[in-house]
This record gives sequence, C-alpha cells and structure tokens, in this order.
Amino acid sequence: MDRFTPGPTTERQYRDALGCFATGVTVVTVAAPAGPVGITANSFSSVSLDPPLILWSPARASARFGAMTGADRFAVHVLGAGEIAVAQRFARSGDAFDGLAMEWAESGPPLLEEGWIARFLCTRVAVHEAGDHAIVVGRVDEVVRREGPPLIFAGGAYGDFSPTG
Repeated sequence: MDRFTPGPTTERQYRDALGCFATGVTVVTVAAPAGPVGITANSFSSVSLDPPLILWSPARASARFGAMTGADRFAVHVLGAGEIAVAQRFARSGDAFDGLAMEWAESGPPLLEEGWIARFLCTRVAVHEAGDHAIVVGRVDEVVRREGPPLIFAGGAYGDFSPTG
C-alpha cells in the first residue's frame, strides 16, 4: 500500500522519499591552501557528453564547502562495492587521507589509488547557487575505469549492485 500524507511535505518525508532513489557513492578530492580535502558525496551526475561535463553538489553547512567550491580542479572517485569504510571516513572528516594509498601531484587534486571503479579528473567550469547546496559543474579532463560493482547508497544504508546480464 502506498503511503500518502496530504498537506505540506516535511523535511523528514522529503528525505525518506529521496532515500528511495539509489545512488552511487563518490569521494571528491581537492587541493586546498591548508592541504588536501575530501568529502563523500552521492550528488554526482553526468551533464553532457560533448563537451564531457559532470556535476556534484556540496552542502553549504559543510566546513569543506569553501574548499570544494573554490578549487579550480577536483577529482571524483566512484567507489567500488566493499569501500564503505572509505565512504564513512570522508563523510566524517575532510582530512581522512592518513593510511590511504594516494597519488600526490604538484598541481591538481590528490588522487586515491585504490577503492574506486571510476575516476574523473575535472576542471571547474561553473558553480551555481542551489538552496542549501551549490552545484559544481566540471569539465572532465581525464577518466579512468576499472571493473567491479559499485558501492550504492539507498534508504540511509550502503550496499552493492551487480548487474544481471
């Protein structure tokens, strides 16, 4: 039976309804003046194939908001199944890089070496106001893909997905 609540939608109802939509889980990384910063995000989406554009949406309330929206370059790492610990690390702290295998370039964002099934290295082309979030649009300069199922988030929980033929 469908649940229908007449009248204005509460924030909890809205969040619960959004939880019905399964998303992939990413870690976005940037190089900031104070050092590398990362954040877990499931607000990642493709925008355009030509030119290759993606978007993601950091929350204004995050202490990492300024670093994420101000960086000229950023990397989006699509996490593979089994990488819940990495997702949780960067959900809690933006400086959760200790102990992770990393690629540290002189210019550009820090890159996770493990745990991802796709990685997009991007140049920021726009930041748009969007309520309590911003929409960061990036041009994809480089993409790398690995085999494996993705880490999925739905209904407030992590899981995985394996396509069936």
